[in-house]
Amino acid sequence: MFHEPRPKSLRRAALTIADLVYHNAVRSIRKTHANAVFAIVSNIFQTMAMVVVFYFMFDILGLRAMAPRGDFLLYVMSGIFVFMTHVKAMGAVISSEGPVSPMMQHLPMTPLIAVCAEALSALYVQFVSMAAILALYHLLWQPITIAEPAGAMVTFLLAWFSGCAIGVVFLAVKPWFPKGVLIVQQTYSRVNMFASGKMFLANALPVSLFSIFTWNPLFHIIDQGRGFLFINYTPMKTGLEYPLWISLLFLAIGTLGMSYTGRQVSLSWSAGK
Repeated sequence: MFHEPRPKSLRRAALTIADLVYHNAVRSIRKTHANAVFAIVSNIFQTMAMVVVFYFMFDILGLRAMAPRGDFLLYVMSGIFVFMTHVKAMGAVISSEGPVSPMMQHLPMTPLIAVCAEALSALYVQFVSMAAILALYHLLWQPITIAEPAGAMVTFLLAWFSGCAIGVVFLAVKPWFPKGVLIVQQTYSRVNMFASGKMFLANALPVSLFSIFTWNPLFHIIDQGRGFLFINYTPMKTGLEYPLWISLLFLAIGTLGMSYTGRQVSLSWSAGK
């Protein structure tokens, strides 16, 4: 009549969590399209459209002279890819299901698993989109040469991680101020269209302007990424330590906030509403 759950080993629990994250990540990718391929293709076209727009914007505004010697289109794509990964990861985490979602009624599903699934689905879509665009460019236009591929991948992953960390903070506050979080998220994304530094190099900025952008972790990540991409560019004003520590700080704050909010929701809001 009564069933007492047996304690799971650490290995079995890890496999169960990994399986839940995988299936929820697949479910997240298929939210907008029944076929995951269409979701990826849609993201590819969205990214390509932004690359084309910024390519002509750079040309019209005369910003090509600021780019390092090398492939100018790769320079444009380097900023777009990192920016899109950061923003998409943040948006995916914010849109993940909270503690009052019907999915949370099915053990062992938890909000943390939902966040991990959304974050991994965003990473998968962005990585496949980036790889497909670079492969097409390499095969159809001209060969791509990357000075330090491993370092460039590190900056890509750091952009994703920082977006997830900021998204966790927004997710913790979202049940308290849902409309306010949406406004702040949209404002942050729009500000980063310029403040991320994807339109210029940090080395070329005067000291008076550099202080305007140095607060932004994405600004450091994009600039460092270009240092790994181009052999003729060495970042001297930015670093990867700042965005890493800021991301870890945001992740810690967001995790604590989610824990507190989850207890409040389960005790009051879910019962009263």
